[in-house]
Amino acid sequence: MAKKKTIIIFLLPVVLAIAILLIYATWLKKDSFVIPESNITEEERTVRGNSLEGIIESGEVITALFGYYDSKEVQRDDIILYSYAGSEDPLIKIVKGISGDSFRLEELEDGWQILINGETLKNSKEEPYLLDEGRYRMLSLYEIDYQGVIPEDTYLVMGNIAGGTTDSTRHGLIHKTDILGKVKMPKK
Repeated sequence: MAKKKTIIIFLLPVVLAIAILLIYATWLKKDSFVIPESNITEEERTVRGNSLEGIIESGEVITALFGYYDSKEVQRDDIILYSYAGSEDPLIKIVKGISGDSFRLEELEDGWQILINGETLKNSKEEPYLLDEGRYRMLSLYEIDYQGVIPEDTYLVMGNIAGGTTDSTRHGLIHKTDILGKVKMPKK
């Protein structure tokens, strides 16, 4: 009997600690738990390059919200700055595919098109992105590896030029940790 009391006395604090941790973990997952937006810093940057031609022109000044995605979800059509190993400066692109989207590549007579959730992916001018063999090969690896579904915290990012830019067609899908911030559209 004394042995049972000792075991119960020992187990009771352990069970209580586990219960408290579970309650705390559940509280952390609630939508009401928000990281303060004070971590967001604004910085003006001059766009160099024409990959977003028609949306943001080379030489325009944009405002980057660094740290924005520390407390916010990445949304389709967000314009973002992200770190890319092949570039000293961050790249600016549009999020075209988000976590959970289905994607596949479809061969046409003059190249390959990208389908997101069964719809042809198009730029702001309603032109479908058309990939050459090299760009197709890059994305086809992701299509095969992930069975045509964009993984959690991973995104397909594109420029606004239908023929392609230095985007996911060159370096593949990007992870949320590579995203530096959200771009506020310049005032025109």
